Amino acid sequence: MADATNPPIDELYPIAVLIDELKHDDVLLRLNAIHRLSTIALALGAERTRDELIPFLDESVEDEDEVLVALSEELGGFIDYVGGPQWGHVLLSPLENLAAIEEPVVRDKAVESLNKICGDLSPQQVEQFFIPLTIRLSKADWFTSKVSGCGLYTAPYSKVSPPIQEQLRQQFGQLVHDDTPMVRRQAATNMAKFVKEMPAAIVVEEMIPMFQHLVQDDQDSVRLLTVEILISIAEVVPKEQQASHGVLLTSLRSLIEDKSWRVRYMIADRFEKIAKAVDEEVVARDLVPAFVKLLKDGEAELRTAIAAQIPGFCALVDRATLLNDIMGTVENLVSDSSQHVRAALGTQISGLAPILGKQETIDHLLPMFLQMLKDEFPEVRLHIISKLELVNQVIGIDLLAQSLLPAIVQLAEAARRSHRRLGQLGVQFFDEKLSQLCMARGHSFHPRGRNPQPRKLTEVFGVEWANEAIIPKVMAMGHPNYLYRMTTAFAISALISVLRRLPEQGTIYTLEQSKTPFSPSPKGQQLIDERIMPCLEKLQKDDDVDVRYFATMAANVATGPAGGSGEPMNTSP
Repeated sequence: MADATNPPIDELYPIAVLIDELKHDDVLLRLNAIHRLSTIALALGAERTRDELIPFLDESVEDEDEVLVALSEELGGFIDYVGGPQWGHVLLSPLENLAAIEEPVVRDKAVESLNKICGDLSPQQVEQFFIPLTIRLSKADWFTSKVSGCGLYTAPYSKVSPPIQEQLRQQFGQLVHDDTPMVRRQAATNMAKFVKEMPAAIVVEEMIPMFQHLVQDDQDSVRLLTVEILISIAEVVPKEQQASHGVLLTSLRSLIEDKSWRVRYMIADRFEKIAKAVDEEVVARDLVPAFVKLLKDGEAELRTAIAAQIPGFCALVDRATLLNDIMGTVENLVSDSSQHVRAALGTQISGLAPILGKQETIDHLLPMFLQMLKDEFPEVRLHIISKLELVNQVIGIDLLAQSLLPAIVQLAEAARRSHRRLGQLGVQFFDEKLSQLCMARGHSFHPRGRNPQPRKLTEVFGVEWANEAIIPKVMAMGHPNYLYRMTTAFAISALISVLRRLPEQGTIYTLEQSKTPFSPSPKGQQLIDERIMPCLEKLQKDDDVDVRYFATMAANVATGPAGGSGEPMNTSP
């Protein structure tokens, strides 16, 4: 019979099974055992988990990396199994050992779990248990422990007393000045978050000198990380005080002019954030020239990064500066030697339209769009087309359609002539992005009725698509102004011969799918008989004599012999 000193066999069974599995030769069994830790802990209860399971895990850090990563992650959510936050500190010891492991993935997960647990600890627990752990790791002989220590300063900082905070800042400063580049790199990575926990006065007095030291580091892998620190410091220090701290602005200029393209790339990639964090005077004096210079940088990757910042940064400068100092360089990117730069420009350039306004968009952006729609790189064309809605909101759908739609239709025709699938200008994309432009163009009276868009697009996408996308819009083009009704007659005439001679899915798909000649779709004639002729009969009774005349001409085309060139009727009375 069991007594207090000899617990029953069934109470010892869970921990015994876990020990056996954690020592098993099969790594998969060991990994499964780690994932079942919470079940074992529930079986043991909080007290035995603290007294038996955690000490056992504390000694189980010699294993495969994937097992240790799983253990580090499990311990981060283990507070409830050890009796709640008041016992959370018992989890720190195994995680401290894991944070010293050589494998970076294990250390990173251990640091993440330590910070998670710190959030649940009381200030007394943090000062008694967490801060000593952080200091031990930071002062260790081996750099792996120091690297982990760098990530443990932000979470406890706001929970401890001012003297302990000062101790943490002093110890962090030693990591910033460490001899090992890996440690300095990790200190720079974590410093951006650390400074956000401090008031501006302490940042100015203590953290800016550390930042300056990192900016002057001989390793560009350290210097590039200081860009985020610069942004954090600028966000903490009030803008009106920044000018008085020359070190901050000197460091900014140093990073912009850095000899390493990787550092300049980080500046380019964060340019808008930097501009928002600094004073307007700094933007005008330092950042505008820097922006123009980066747009001309010799590295294509860097020009790609700064091109993505164009609308965001330009929204922060006045229109005169944008037009006089920036737009000329932006326009040059249209013919940049790198297709990736042009594609990035295509993604962002439409964002300038709301900033420039209607007239400047017409003068500056539309010529750029037209040139980029002829770019040999498909992504450039696609990005321009996909963002036209922003331009539409500024200059209006009619003007946009008149300016750009012919070039877009020309792209579709080029794809058809070369017997290639339309790809980026496929049916769904056209329906989503371009059908409104096409029909807006159709609403504008075109001399002699030669508006080719509905006819040419029907040739590309086929009879079935025309039935769903074009014909309903053409049929709905009735308007009090007789010119609109005449345009309807012209559009119908242009569609009739196409509907008679095309296959159901359009020329692109047919030529791809078969090398034999295709047959016209019977559905084309059905659409003419059932949908188009009733509309023409109505127009033949129109009040306006010209509308009646052109509707009669279109009806003659509809009832005439099949075939034809697909050209719209001759509109000369």
